[in-house]
Amino acid sequence: MSSIPPSHLRRRLLFLLAAAILTSSSLSAAVSSENCSTYAFRSNRTFSSCTDLPYLDAHLHWNYAPSTGKVTIAYRAKQAPQGWVAWGINPFETGMVGTQALVAFRASNGSMTAYTTSITSYDPSLGPARVLFRVSGLSAEYAAGEMVIFATIGPLRNGSVVNQVWQAGNSVFDNVPLPHPISPANLQSWGDIDFLMYLS
Repeated sequence: MSSIPPSHLRRRLLFLLAAAILTSSSLSAAVSSENCSTYAFRSNRTFSSCTDLPYLDAHLHWNYAPSTGKVTIAYRAKQAPQGWVAWGINPFETGMVGTQALVAFRASNGSMTAYTTSITSYDPSLGPARVLFRVSGLSAEYAAGEMVIFATIGPLRNGSVVNQVWQAGNSVFDNVPLPHPISPANLQSWGDIDFLMYLS
């Protein structure tokens, strides 16, 4: 029985490697092409505007009322059941410190919980705390591998343009989120947003 020449074997291996890379790239493109505008909430809630955030597999949906300065949001992000997610507004500057945040995770009793917290340092407790703006209708759910936070915020002090911060961590202890990873995605998950930008 004749053996395959080494040169043919190398070409075959290179072909298989290239095919695997192309398949992986196609799958990645398919995953990343998911658009927030096609998402349907289980609770039949609807939002007029949304944006796919650039880090942490996160998306923000909202309804903004210019007449009242209030915004109703749904923040959703991929997360394991034992992890936590957070989204907030920093009324003072860009970045983490000063953020008035909404936090959600699965509590020790198995139900999703959500509360407000204020980020006052780079080593915050992430326990419940009052924030500088009114929050109503705060709730959370876990579905299809995503944690979702719902809330109505405002009136906003700085108009429709705000500094937003979003975050995710891997674990919770005694019903308090533990610090998030120090990865590039975690460190870059902030930016400004204009709630009027996509208003129809």
